[in-house]
Parts: sequence; C-alpha cells; structure tokens
Amino acid sequence: MPDDPKSGPQNPTRREFLATGGTTAAATFIAAYVPAHASETSGDSAISAVDGPNIESAVPISLRINGKDHQLRIDPRTTLLDCLRENVALTGTKKGCDHGQCGACTVHVNGRRVKSCLSFALMHDGEEITTIEGLGTPDALHPMQAAFVVHDGYQCGYCTSGQIMSAVALLKEPCGPSDADVKESMSGNICRCGAYANIVTAIQQVRKNA
Repeated sequence: MPDDPKSGPQNPTRREFLATGGTTAAATFIAAYVPAHASETSGDSAISAVDGPNIESAVPISLRINGKDHQLRIDPRTTLLDCLRENVALTGTKKGCDHGQCGACTVHVNGRRVKSCLSFALMHDGEEITTIEGLGTPDALHPMQAAFVVHDGYQCGYCTSGQIMSAVALLKEPCGPSDADVKESMSGNICRCGAYANIVTAIQQVRKNA
C-alpha cells in the first residue's frame, strides 16, 4: 500500500513561507534591542515600577520622560507610542494612523522629533523623551502652544499635540523663511480639519519672536 501522503513532510505554501519568515525577522529585530541585563532580571529585581504586562517576555527599560525617570517592564514588542499612552498614562500623544503617516504621535527623543508609532520603546532605553505634557502647562504655555491658541491653529484638536511638537522641533532645524518652507517642514503632520493656514501663521509668529 502506498504511503499516506498526509503522513509525510509537506511543502509550505508561499503564504505560509512568508508568514514564517516575517515572524522570524521581527523576532530577530526586537531581540537586537533587548537590554543585555534583561535575561539577568527576575520578578524580584530592583525595577522600581512594574507598568508593563506580567508576562515572562517582559523586559526592563529605563526612560526619562519630561524630566522624570521611569523604570518599566514592558513587552519588547511595545511601540514608544503605546508605552507612553498605556504604561506611563501620558495620553496627550495621540494614535492616529499608527503607520507613521499622520504625525499625530510626534514626540521629541533627545531633542529631535520622532513619530512614536514607528519605533519600539526598547530602542529608546535610557534616552530623553519629551511629550506635549512636558512642553508647557496651562499656567505657563510654551510660546508655540500660546501661538496656536491665538491663531486658532486647531479645530477638532486631535492632531494638535503632534503639530505643536513638530513645530517646536522645526525651530531648531534648518528651515527657510517663507510660508512654503514651513509647509514643507511640517508636511509629515496631517490636519484632517484643514487648519493649515492658521498653523503656519502660528509657527511664523514664534519664529519671528524667537
């Protein structure tokens, strides 16, 4: 009797091969950013705050956010955006497209603007992060925040924190003097309400007074 074809090895389909390969590549990429001390820690480690999921794969991470140190345990697959919102409860940074296209999740990492949905939190272990909450307060607005209020640089407000974070970073970046230059530098931030003219006016006011 011939062998049962179901009992022998099966050739994977193209879809199965790609799925397996993609998973392996993602795991390898994440592993490259896991701190070396992660495998040495245990549930009784000296981590001062356990804000991540209670799973075996959780790893320790240290982030300095808005001038405060946060010692966390997180799933290594956690994006910086989700870490800020879910682990540190800083919800001013918004999740828009979650694909790096809208800019609503923009924060500063070591003074440079970064779309936080596109990078793993582990990639920023030990780095300085600033969110919209660390830029100013209701009683002491950052000049850019105040300019957005004066010039109505927002409508629904969902994209506003990302717009402001990008605009503040722009102040330290090479950018020509014209409105067109500002629009080009802010092109990574989308406002679905269409408040672009007022946003540019607000930015130009701060640049003029800087």
